[in-house]
Amino acid sequence: MSFKYIFLSVAIAMALVVIVFIFHANRPQVEVQQPSADFVRAAGKCANCHRRETAAVVHQFEKSVHAKQGVSCLDCHQAVENQQERIHNGFTIAKHLTSKNCSGCHATEYHQFLRSRHAAPAWAAVAGGKDFTAVQIAFSEKYHKGAVDRPANRLAIAEGESAMSVGCMGCHDIGKPNADGSIGSCTDCHARHNTSVALAREPQTCGQCHMGPDHSQIEIYNESKHGVLYNAQKAHLNLSTPPKSLTTKDMPVPTCATCHLSGLDGLNVTHDTTERLSYWLFAAVSDKRPTYHQAQDAMKATCYKCHARTQVETFYKEAEGVVVDTNEKISEAQVLMDSLREEGLLTDTPFDEPIEFLYFDLWHYYGRTAKHGAFMGGADFVQWHGNYELLHKMAEIEKIAKELRNNAAKQ
Repeated sequence: MSFKYIFLSVAIAMALVVIVFIFHANRPQVEVQQPSADFVRAAGKCANCHRRETAAVVHQFEKSVHAKQGVSCLDCHQAVENQQERIHNGFTIAKHLTSKNCSGCHATEYHQFLRSRHAAPAWAAVAGGKDFTAVQIAFSEKYHKGAVDRPANRLAIAEGESAMSVGCMGCHDIGKPNADGSIGSCTDCHARHNTSVALAREPQTCGQCHMGPDHSQIEIYNESKHGVLYNAQKAHLNLSTPPKSLTTKDMPVPTCATCHLSGLDGLNVTHDTTERLSYWLFAAVSDKRPTYHQAQDAMKATCYKCHARTQVETFYKEAEGVVVDTNEKISEAQVLMDSLREEGLLTDTPFDEPIEFLYFDLWHYYGRTAKHGAFMGGADFVQWHGNYELLHKMAEIEKIAKELRNNAAKQ
């Protein structure tokens, strides 16, 4: 080959190198500085900064299963479809993380969650259906008729905006509609950087929201034999076992997640917290769910891992008896309240008269408590915190109703 061709080849190669350098120099800084996931994992650039500013999240992440499996910060924090981006120290990350980020790897769990009352119905129970798209409403209404296509909660409105946003939504935002089209947040149960199965299995995690007079599940659980055994034997339980391989050796004592979600000894795992529930216990008058038989069979299958069939059948028979009796007592109060409205003795404005609060307490607090207590083994909640209060509040309601009618007769 002649010197002429060699020189020409070198010149062309050098020209190409110069062109590449010029092109690279004019690329946006965010593209130049954006590290790959491998770089983040190897260099620990995120950790270097956050150890100085928010050190706890680094320690939490380092102990997580995600970290042990090589998941990087960027794997979770990168923006996905329909999410706003922001520049953060040379990284392009999502401005807000949602369940959509988790669903990239945990699609099955996310779609199970969407069918549950933890999803859209939770948010709509306070804010109504106005924040959801028509598609989201139609999807949820298939599983929970009237739970999303509904107006905002009248009591929450009466309490005021700050009480609603800081109080009600402190729990009900587990089903918040997100700007990226997803619903909810996985971190309400699993935490942001621990991403912990063990944390989700802790009764107290559920008890952050499932507590108090209107749904006192954590108090009932703590009173029950299940709760007593858990507190006594917690140190011997393997709460971190992956859900699909969980056995009764790992969890010989149940927590909330064991009964409602877990796949104990080969049973199905689910993130639909309503899948094993046979009654609408939260309602004033509790009817059987459309999936009554299927749900009851699924829950009983979990019970059979620890209890004899005869014991389980007796337990269900007694619990359903409490539901029937409680329904009768609340129905009696409903009839009385409806008759007062028909007689024009109550206004159309919600929660502006003492008797309305008494009736609300009757079903929303004490009726629910009696029914939940029956299905969770809380005897005191069936009686003193349930049926006793039902009798007490009914007596007060009847007294006020009589006074209202007597005063109307005198006019």
